[in-house]
Amino acid sequence: MPITDYLERNHMLYGNETALIELNPEQKDTRRVTWKEYSLIQPTQTASYRREISWQVFDEKANRFANMLLGRGIQKGDKVAILMMNCLEWLPIYFGVLKTGALAVPFNFRYSADEILYCADLAEVDVLVFGPEFIGRVESVVDKVSERRLLIYVGENCPTFAESYRELVADCSSEAPGILLSDDDDAAIYFSSGTTGFPKAILHKHRSLMHAAIVEQKHHSTGRGDCFLCIPPLYHTGAKMHWFGSLVSGSRAVLLRGTKPEYILKAVSQELCTIVWLLVPWAQDILDALDSGALKISDYHLDQWRLMHIGAQPVPPSLVRRWLKYFPHHQCDTNYGLSASIGPGCVHLGVENVHKVGAIGVPGYGWECRIEDADGNPVRQGEAGELCVKGPGVMTCYYRNPEATKEVLTEDGWLRTGDVAVQDEDGFIFLVDRKKDVIVSGGENLYPVQIEDFLRKNDKIYDVAVIGLPDKRQGEIAGAIISVKEGMTLTEDEVNAFCQDLPRYKRPRKIIFAPVPRNATGKIEKPLLRKMYGQEHLVAFENQE
Repeated sequence: MPITDYLERNHMLYGNETALIELNPEQKDTRRVTWKEYSLIQPTQTASYRREISWQVFDEKANRFANMLLGRGIQKGDKVAILMMNCLEWLPIYFGVLKTGALAVPFNFRYSADEILYCADLAEVDVLVFGPEFIGRVESVVDKVSERRLLIYVGENCPTFAESYRELVADCSSEAPGILLSDDDDAAIYFSSGTTGFPKAILHKHRSLMHAAIVEQKHHSTGRGDCFLCIPPLYHTGAKMHWFGSLVSGSRAVLLRGTKPEYILKAVSQELCTIVWLLVPWAQDILDALDSGALKISDYHLDQWRLMHIGAQPVPPSLVRRWLKYFPHHQCDTNYGLSASIGPGCVHLGVENVHKVGAIGVPGYGWECRIEDADGNPVRQGEAGELCVKGPGVMTCYYRNPEATKEVLTEDGWLRTGDVAVQDEDGFIFLVDRKKDVIVSGGENLYPVQIEDFLRKNDKIYDVAVIGLPDKRQGEIAGAIISVKEGMTLTEDEVNAFCQDLPRYKRPRKIIFAPVPRNATGKIEKPLLRKMYGQEHLVAFENQE
């Protein structure tokens, strides 16, 4: 069944109950607030921006948007791009697109104007829905992006080159449009994160979305009494597919704008959130704030918070150990996934396996996993190879890119993830690194994630990325870009001394103290780092000759 059926069921069964809440602590709320909202505000506080909608309103908004699109000629198989920051309109627009039989095409909010145009062309987008933060970027390419496309603006003061969402849907029917959908219908196009190159368009069917929803609810036992705090951007499969657990259970969710530790704890406290998904930097920021005394647990109501799950990158075991010292009653979980496998959950640690933190886990609900060598043969236990996954959430293809599809998708449905992994004697899978990030130094394979995990044990290191730098003799050497914790100092000699416990060939040969750039889903932007430091390092060597 299509994922839209869950929304219609929730409308029927829980229509008057809250579905979504939008919080923006950095924006003052100048509207009149309800007594319920007012009760959440402390006397000394200024009301931050807060809105909420019920399941009935959610479904009706989706229906109005769907009927508007149908009235403008959008048909089954057309594509509607969404370029918006997290807000109450995001998910109703997404579901409205699905209800027409068109494909939802979420865009990364960090895209430049040229990337917006590139992705719109690649996905053959028919409609672009965008928010106020993107007026300038869209306007700069409007002559090209508006060709054959309807531009819909969501916000106040609609620019002249677009049409107003509010005006377009005002008189549209709130009844379901009645378009028949099946599991085999195309549903969405997502884009790869671009950490290994320019984004590819990833095509998924409705079956994939439904499987993602079931997997999330099963893994985290999301129930009617839960409240999920969603912080990452909804354009990404990770955020949306975790929220799908709330959709399946008919429970509340909070969309939080902002990642400061005090924003997160305040949202959990005021909205009584029970499940929170964090990226590693956000969890570390919370712990650092608690360690320094900048935040105190006693200032918040956190007893109902039962689950902290974390992913999008390898999770240092030391972080979870620190977390459980402050939150000993928490269940902790990590998830692994790709946009090509419809987000998180194809590999899943499980709350019962917190002793195995460091591993990404075992095959998730309905998934299979195997580790292969370069020839496609299974490796022996404990040997490194490429992680491959298979299940109902695997993509259909890279849209309009059969060559790239053939490289990663086998004829019998296995997806080659591009991640190097090993499996221990208990069957738990550990990530070693991305295939494309492996450093070949003097004939030895160095796996940056292993070196990064070691360096993160240093109490002075806030974040670290290890990349290959060109070297005349070794081919490549390991370079460590290190971000030092605020208020602390760290020298190259101290780092080198700390690394004496690493095997000699794994020790970083170059130390660079600088910020570590991450994308919106927490992944280190290694292509950017290689561009920033790789050429510079090569030039330095050439000048020495």
